[in-house]
Amino acid sequence: MNPLSAVEARVLGSLVEKDITTPDYYPMTLKALTNACNQSSNRNPVVSLSERDVELGLDSLREKKLAFMFQGAESRVPKYGHRFPETFGLARPEAAVLCVLMLRGPQTAGEIRGRTGRMHEFASLEEAAATLDALAARAPEPLVARLPRQAGFKEQRYAHLLSGDAPAPAAGEEPAPGRAAAAPEGDRLARLEAEAAALRAEVAELRQLLADLKGQLG
Repeated sequence: MNPLSAVEARVLGSLVEKDITTPDYYPMTLKALTNACNQSSNRNPVVSLSERDVELGLDSLREKKLAFMFQGAESRVPKYGHRFPETFGLARPEAAVLCVLMLRGPQTAGEIRGRTGRMHEFASLEEAAATLDALAARAPEPLVARLPRQAGFKEQRYAHLLSGDAPAPAAGEEPAPGRAAAAPEGDRLARLEAEAAALRAEVAELRQLLADLKGQLG
């Protein structure tokens, strides 16, 4: 399969996330999906895609058998869904891990465990790491790569390979010495921050759904 573009990865990740976390509002309208792609929480980097950008990404994903369009008798507008687990033969934990990597960029196993909670609750850090390692050892092609350890960090990060080769470390990205000792505490804080961000995102999503409902009734 051809590598995903950055837009395709953001669209696909957003579809996977909303399918699991808000199934009552899935499949998604183009407007709702665009809002999901452009969220300011649980996204890195934060983007500002137009509906046309998202639509083009969906067209390409549909060609790759990763997305579909649905328009039933009760739906006034087309809605979109994904075929990510079916196409790649993924279990829920694997789909959750890849979803976070598509939406948040490279992550440590601790960050993955903290940020997949709404999609899949890993019982331990070891379980999250085992899932990542299984995706990295997947045949015939791995879906995840372990990145070189950054100076000052104890934990290695992982990146998805759905968009091709793993990203190279950015210039000046290395943190100052002394961060390594704080890694366990950092994992705990990352989990708390992820849970807080997830709650903020859920509130924002509910507000948007309420606004959309008021618009339809008005």
